[in-house]
Amino acid sequence: MFDEKKTLALVDDHPIVIEGLKSVISAWNKQYNLICFSDGNSVLSFVKNNHVDIVLLDISLPDISGLEVCKLIKTEFPNIKVVGLSNQAEFSVISSMLENGASGFLLKEVPSSEIMRGIEEVLNGETALSQEVKNILGNKTNQSQGLPSLTKREKELIQLLAQGKTTNKIADELFLSKFTVDTYRKNLLQKFNVKNSSELLVLLIENKMI
Repeated sequence: MFDEKKTLALVDDHPIVIEGLKSVISAWNKQYNLICFSDGNSVLSFVKNNHVDIVLLDISLPDISGLEVCKLIKTEFPNIKVVGLSNQAEFSVISSMLENGASGFLLKEVPSSEIMRGIEEVLNGETALSQEVKNILGNKTNQSQGLPSLTKREKELIQLLAQGKTTNKIADELFLSKFTVDTYRKNLLQKFNVKNSSELLVLLIENKMI
């Protein structure tokens, strides 16, 4: 593969994602040094004083948007490769990430082999895109210019929100953890650019999306 170890920085505020990728990268090969961060400012500070080859970057971070982190890294350190790693499969998010200099966009739900292949492609100077991401970019001309679309799981969660159910109840009914439900809710607020669940429901009802 590569003659020397490459340094990968993983930025994600979900411990389960970090632990999962640690396991995947360790099992795949021994050619990578993985350094993990749970927020954007930490990785920005690190790259100023340390060599990093590639940054795997989540979009939703607790302190600063991954889109902004990507832009800042590519502006100051253009040789560092940045790859979006997210569960937000929206054209606006993907296109913004690529416009900010990212060398790829991978979805967290893809098989580990696809993530590792994407890393290798980017380090070889190519662009790495999950198949669903390619489909979204390719089909944009056939999509409406309206609000973002909803995934099946997001629709299920919103229906329960509309019924006034609590996070704990939603978690039970969808067989998810409370943490995962909170993450979905946070992502939806960001996705539709609203401040709270009430605004989200009003927007979706007005646009006949629920």
